[in-house]
Amino acid sequence: MTTPVTARDRAKAERSGALLAAAATLFAERGFSGVSLEDIGAAVGVSGPAVYRHFDGKQALLGALLIGVSRDLVTGGTAVSDAAVAGEERMRALVRFHVDFALGHADVIRVQDRDLPHLSDDDRAQVRRLQRTYIDLWMAALSTLRDVPADELRLRVQGGFGLINSTPHSTRSAARSQSATAAVLADMAYAALTA
Repeated sequence: MTTPVTARDRAKAERSGALLAAAATLFAERGFSGVSLEDIGAAVGVSGPAVYRHFDGKQALLGALLIGVSRDLVTGGTAVSDAAVAGEERMRALVRFHVDFALGHADVIRVQDRDLPHLSDDDRAQVRRLQRTYIDLWMAALSTLRDVPADELRLRVQGGFGLINSTPHSTRSAARSQSATAAVLADMAYAALTA
């Protein structure tokens, strides 16, 4: 039997979500070491010590952010993969999903690129496990299009991620619309994966 969600529970979840979003923005702008709990709290209208009601500290906040995003990628990627028929359609659907994610979560990608070493050992191990699961999902989809050894499939997938994940660093001032950018990136990534 589950306990009903109270207004207080919803408010706490909303505040935790706001803290995670603020942390992503601030970490992306200044790096993990350049941001204090006071900065994060102030961004959502609470004191630094009030952040401790939601997270055990700045490192725990970083862990929640990167583990949550890694879980979202695995969950979303699995749903996309399961919904697609197979072959080219599945691979293109995964590429579109990841491009949309990268463009919609540019701050988190910048944080992951730069601040992963600041995670606790346990959180880093969990992020790495989730990343391997996500890579395996892509490798399975790509293996239906390219009959190559597993190490080459992994190389292709990681190269595709590199292409897509570089966009938060290079598209900040792009004149193109986000949908036009997404279409170009999806075409480029698919071509690179299947070359």
